[in-house]
Amino acid sequence: MAQVLSTFLCDRWVDPARVHHELTATSEHSFWLDAGPAARLGWSWVGVGVPERDATLVDAVVCVPGGRENDTYDGKFRGGWVGWLGYDESASRAGAPSAVDRFAVPQRLWMRATQFFAFDHARGRMWALAPADDLASLIETGERAARATTPQVPSAPCREAVPRHTAELYASLIERCRDAISRGDAYQLCLTTRFELELSEQLKMHDVYARLRMANPSHHGGLIISAGVALASASPERFLEVSDARVRTRPIKGTRPRSPNGQEDAALRAELLQSEKERAENIMIVDLMRNDLSKVCLAGSVAVEQLLAVESYAAVHQLVSTVAGTLAPGTTVGSLLAATSPAGSMSGAPKLSAMAILHGLEDDARGLFGGCFGWVGDDGGLDLAMVIRSIVAHPSGAYVGAGGGITWQSKPADEVAEVGIKARGPLAALGATLPPGWCDIVG
Repeated sequence: MAQVLSTFLCDRWVDPARVHHELTATSEHSFWLDAGPAARLGWSWVGVGVPERDATLVDAVVCVPGGRENDTYDGKFRGGWVGWLGYDESASRAGAPSAVDRFAVPQRLWMRATQFFAFDHARGRMWALAPADDLASLIETGERAARATTPQVPSAPCREAVPRHTAELYASLIERCRDAISRGDAYQLCLTTRFELELSEQLKMHDVYARLRMANPSHHGGLIISAGVALASASPERFLEVSDARVRTRPIKGTRPRSPNGQEDAALRAELLQSEKERAENIMIVDLMRNDLSKVCLAGSVAVEQLLAVESYAAVHQLVSTVAGTLAPGTTVGSLLAATSPAGSMSGAPKLSAMAILHGLEDDARGLFGGCFGWVGDDGGLDLAMVIRSIVAHPSGAYVGAGGGITWQSKPADEVAEVGIKARGPLAALGATLPPGWCDIVG
């Protein structure tokens, strides 16, 4: 049964970073779903929770947000679960071969949010949500955060990440992707790799995430910590959003690096928008997501709301499209995820064939990378982002996944460089550098 949370509009706005430090410093299970350090739109949520032992409760939620209490709090997340779903479990459920990750990070982790603050960035308002008996204590936590100083973030150590594949081997796998495409086995393949760190000390994920969000701000950042494992993300890609019986997905395919030179940066942006290869790659995934959503949406309701728009972030320009549909009555979170996971932007097209080919080429688990994270509300709403530009921490270290979409027109050197561009931001937050070969190509 859903837990009823009381709401309170706080007297003042407090930096979410200070609230997060104050609320979660001694908690074993915490979350921060982050709209970014300088956000002027959207919402952030900072809170604590308890692990959900029965994940089928999340799957059973019907994805049609119901009526709301008659109060002034209008945040979409009013209570429910925060967590993640990994790539490997989703691939297996979809019927594709999958591997088991050697690191003890659960593929599915949900925690029920027991207390949290909600930050309305557009209006500069902060809310406290908790059971009635706990609300006063939570409000006092917010007041302590207001009186506290912003926590100092130490500089990162310097170490070198260990690659799953050398740059040369990854380039050869790209050629094997092109061979599969030439045979007609796939149209596009999202080939990925991983960079790992083995550490003797426990990572301080609050500091890691602080460095990540400052260097790579994103509208769907996040830090989720639970019992010795954690996900820190600067994801730019919204996977699924459900609001008022409408579902939207915003696949990203197509990347160019940013340049500090304004003229060069504008040229890179224009090059991305005009690239025949990148446009084709994006449109293929749009068609795949239209097909996936049609499995759970009313006939004729699935449409492309935005096609081939360029969004610019701290490190990259991205080519983004938006596909939406009206959910069929009775659609549950479980059926929506079954129809759409893993995301087409992380597999390729056709999806099942692509996942089988990639399993053979990558020859190892992806873990959380390529999965999704975010919140699922008791009322049927949800907002999930892709696990990309992310760090996954486990008891013996951490890893960063990265990859890119391969088409027949792909050039191995360009694709290797793109992986390096995507991985170096999260690695830098860990105090790690790209290994030899990757950094030589990226510059």
